[in-house]
This record gives sequence, C-alpha cells and structure tokens, in this order.
Amino acid sequence: MSDELRHANQNMPEPRDAEIIARCLRGDQQGYALLYSRYADGLYRLAASLVPTVEDAEDVVQESFVYAFRNLARYDAERSAFKSWLYMIAVSRCRNVYRRKQFTLVDPSALLHLNIPAPDSETPEAMLAQRSARDSIQKALQSLSPALREALVLRYGHGLTYREMADVLGCPQKTAESRVRLAHNRLRNVMQGQGRALLEELVQLG
Repeated sequence: MSDELRHANQNMPEPRDAEIIARCLRGDQQGYALLYSRYADGLYRLAASLVPTVEDAEDVVQESFVYAFRNLARYDAERSAFKSWLYMIAVSRCRNVYRRKQFTLVDPSALLHLNIPAPDSETPEAMLAQRSARDSIQKALQSLSPALREALVLRYGHGLTYREMADVLGCPQKTAESRVRLAHNRLRNVMQGQGRALLEELVQLG
C-alpha cells in the first residue's frame, strides 16, 4: 500500500454504529468484528467492575455479544444508542452472576477505575494511611446494594449520562439520578477520615 493511500485511509471517518449494524444485517461478517472491536474493551471493564472474577467478566462479555448479535434485528435505534443497549444486556448478565454466586466485591480501584494516589512518602506512616484509605473505600462500597454499585460504576467508571444510565438500567432517568444520590449518602454515612476525603475527591461527591 502506498503512503498516500495509507494516509488517506487513516483520515477516513469511523463508520457510525448504524452503518455497521446495517452491514451486519446484510450478512457482512466484518461488521460484527467491527462492533466487537469497538465495544469489547469497555464491556469487559464494565463486567469486571461488577462481578467477582476475571472468568465471570469474560463470560459476561461473551454472552452479551452472542445475545446482541443474535438479536441485532430487534435493536431499535429510536429507543437507545447501541452502546446503551449493549451495556443493558451486560448488566443483565452481571445480575445473573449475582443470583448464582455470593457476591464478593472487587478491588475498589477496579470498581470505579480509581487511581488511588501513591503516598507522598515511603514512610511506614504514609503507607499505613494509604492502606487505611483503601480499606475504608472497600468497606463503604461493600455496604452498597448491587443496584447502587451499578449506578456508581456506570456514572463514574464509564462516564455515562443519567439518560444513558436510564437506558442501560431499564429505569426512568430520575431513578438513575436518585440511585447515585443514595449511593453518595450511604458512602458518607459509613466513611470517615482520609478514606472519605479521598473518595469525595476522586468521584467528586459534594
């Protein structure tokens, strides 16, 4: 391939989801591969934030894509974005995991994709303070119901708007907003000291 052609291909706009879906419905297998490559990483991060093991997360991703591709003709772009529809399928599969297994909370930094800062120094006191903050976050998040954890993950881990959250969770937008507020209140009630201050800074509770 010539440099000019390669450069031209790099500058071509990414096809919209609707265009790719139309190709899939015409039997274009490459369209399915494009949808998978576009959303697989985000779907895995979502699942890994909500289920206890890597294997569970991988199963959720696989099951979600299989269901979505088999039911692609039923997707209604007028009702939701494709990403929201796909996330809704994944959340439903995560809930199946909740019912099958006793829920074991994942690491808090994985749950919300939080980068808990390293201590300012390597002194034992600083390391202990960081560990205490992480433990405080862990305990607080463990106190939340799965519905409230889902709300926090979608809002802060994936940056969804409340409208998008409502599509994913299958609830009114006001309900999505109230779940995030309720999660904030629950966290404030159980967290103290540096852990609470750190979480408020990271997810901008206020």
